[in-house]
Amino acid sequence: MKTYCTILLLFLCASLRAQQGEPVFAPPLDVPMVFSGNFGEIRANHFHGGLDFKTEGRTGLKVRALANGHIERIRVTHGSGYVLHVAYDNGYTTICRHLSAFVGDIARRVEALQYEQESWEVDIEPSPDEYPVSSGQVIALSGNTGYSFGPHLHLDVIEQATGESVDPLPFFRTHVRDHTPPRALGIMLFSRRGGGVVQGKGVPQTFPLRPHKPVEAWGWIGMAIRAYDYMDGVHNHYGVHTVILEMDGQEVFRSTVDRFSDDENLYINSWTEGGYMKSFIDPGNRLRMLRATENRGWVNICEERPYHFTYILADALGNTSRVEFTVQGKPMPIPSLSLEEANALQWNAPAYFSALGMHLAIPRGRLYKDEYVRYEVSADSADVAFTYRLADGKNIPLHGYAQLSIGLRHHPVEDSTKYYIATLSPRGKASYVGGTYRNGAMHARVRAIASYTVKVDTTPPRIIPVRPNTWGRKGRIVLKVSEKQSGLVRYRATIDGAYALMGKPNSVNGLLVCELDPRHVKRGRKHVLRVEVEDGCGNVSREAYDFVW
Repeated sequence: MKTYCTILLLFLCASLRAQQGEPVFAPPLDVPMVFSGNFGEIRANHFHGGLDFKTEGRTGLKVRALANGHIERIRVTHGSGYVLHVAYDNGYTTICRHLSAFVGDIARRVEALQYEQESWEVDIEPSPDEYPVSSGQVIALSGNTGYSFGPHLHLDVIEQATGESVDPLPFFRTHVRDHTPPRALGIMLFSRRGGGVVQGKGVPQTFPLRPHKPVEAWGWIGMAIRAYDYMDGVHNHYGVHTVILEMDGQEVFRSTVDRFSDDENLYINSWTEGGYMKSFIDPGNRLRMLRATENRGWVNICEERPYHFTYILADALGNTSRVEFTVQGKPMPIPSLSLEEANALQWNAPAYFSALGMHLAIPRGRLYKDEYVRYEVSADSADVAFTYRLADGKNIPLHGYAQLSIGLRHHPVEDSTKYYIATLSPRGKASYVGGTYRNGAMHARVRAIASYTVKVDTTPPRIIPVRPNTWGRKGRIVLKVSEKQSGLVRYRATIDGAYALMGKPNSVNGLLVCELDPRHVKRGRKHVLRVEVEDGCGNVSREAYDFVW
């Protein structure tokens, strides 16, 4: 009851602040306000930084200014597509991502700079008086550009005083209809290495919300929950704003996903485990949205009795649900630390690891907790380098970069730029990391203790024309670049010897597109398109195509 009152008080205070003059934004779109993603959702290596507004499956919807202010920055990127930063007079800045187009003078300025710099990607920071905006003014069109899996508008809200990302939802509270609370899907239990045990095991274990038989534990354990928020009338699921864990009626842990800074993003790798949100805090995790009453959220099961746990889940609008879970205290042997585990890499000190031609140097503060690295080294006779499978095949994320070097066993090519360090998935799929060759070894920065080796890439990318017989009729050139090793890092196109504005509008499909423009390409004649692409190891492909437009 006490926790319910606390949550209610928080939301009442938020409502009162809004009534007393806290900024309220106008809607960015003219369609009903429904979301495909919310603030703080768990993503790979980061929190989702804003709200994803649904656009009814369409692109080209009018995007409006939320208040009075000015355009602060204009960008075109492969990651976020067309991007517009708007600084408002109320102390907040918004970032609109994945747009399909800018409008007016901004659109013309961006296109002119793209031709001037001969680059699809551009970045403009106008002065505050160049592009003032007023509430409701059309500032762009919604789209599906960059790393976007469908039409939507992504909106970040940045607090100007701190530079931190804040949850945009409270600013649109009056425009959102939602009475659906978060829902839990499962529980995970952890045992402290050398200090606890669950069901006779010392490894993390998942359990249904209503297990068929009592869950037994002894010693120090930690809990985690897999849960999502939902909204009325849609099938999407979202991140949970507030998670509170109580044991026998006393609060143990609380997470409130309402703001974070850029340098906190990587802490998500410490807080989460395979989609589960931990209710304890690793010693190297400094994520401010997490709070533990004592022992950093670890609880001591030290009596032969049932321990009653309650999770309270709430969304940003105050919809709340409860989940109850019981752990039965039962004495059982706790595995002691092996000699190797006792000599684990320390989270609060520089860490070094070497094995047969490989060296990994991890600066202080990169580990979230002490880590024992169990490893295997293997190679076929023709391999360029040994393959190092670290951490027993499971990646250990780092809060920043570590320095990795791997010595080469063979030198099949003389050009050292063709070598690169690759990370390997559990199934052996190699992914490009990069690096430079020096003194018989490859050196690179890595952000995980994982599996690594060295590969060679001497194969240029393939340029594949997509339906070239339609280029002239549709006024649109489309190419696909196939590059399976070191990735595409550069591309350039010309038509009849002049720069052609070709870009990657959607990075998910990766297609290179050039919209033919009569201001730059004369109509009614034969033209020659020349394309050059380069991968991460410097391999270059060049192709020429004739077409009529």
